Amino acid sequence: MASSSVFYAPFHDFIQTKPRTNPNSSWFFSPPMAFLNPSFKSSSGSSKSAFFQHGFSLKSSNLYGFGSKPRSVGRIYAKAAREKTIYDFTVKDIDLNDVSLSKLKGKVLLIVNVASRCGLTSSNYSELSHIYEKYKTQGFEILAFPCNQFGGQEPGANQEIKQFACTRFKADFPIFDKVDVNGPSTAPVYSFLKSSSSAFLGDLVKWNFEKFLVDKKGKVVIRFPPTTSPFQIEKDIQKLLAA
Repeated sequence: MASSSVFYAPFHDFIQTKPRTNPNSSWFFSPPMAFLNPSFKSSSGSSKSAFFQHGFSLKSSNLYGFGSKPRSVGRIYAKAAREKTIYDFTVKDIDLNDVSLSKLKGKVLLIVNVASRCGLTSSNYSELSHIYEKYKTQGFEILAFPCNQFGGQEPGANQEIKQFACTRFKADFPIFDKVDVNGPSTAPVYSFLKSSSSAFLGDLVKWNFEKFLVDKKGKVVIRFPPTTSPFQIEKDIQKLLAA
């Protein structure tokens, strides 16, 4: 197969992947997103891979993706992650009030880094709001963390972000202070989320609307790439709520 450049539709506005260097490889990485072979067909006939449709379960992961740590270091991080839960962290809400996440004990959490000007914004906010309304009385919570690290697509101040989400999309779930999710200023809660989740997705959050699903014990159980829509996560939410 000749080398070629491929555009991945949801991200065509910011990235063109590098030519494939190994034509015999079934997948390759091109930072900042990891893409699977676009010719792969799922059982539903979609050209999206099952990885992007359904996320990647931690229980089945034994692969190391782009930017991952060596195995020995990974074990140290995994051990540290097992010793902590999401409840060990205090964050600031959109109005800069301290919020201890320990108050969410016993709830299923979906944690998302959001942006107001991304191509994924409208669909994600709409679906997140729908799912929240459906399950919030059953012990489900969405935690939205604005982040401006991807294409500068969350440039506004906190109050602008709050007004945008609550007015345009009727977002009723908690929105927090703007944070960094990568780099030297990464918010501690995101350091925990990344170290607790799939090595296949690497040590970096890849783009806006990456999702972490947390069980009732405060542990990350599944991490979903940005292209996984909230509606595709609904069955996983139901299973954790029923557990």
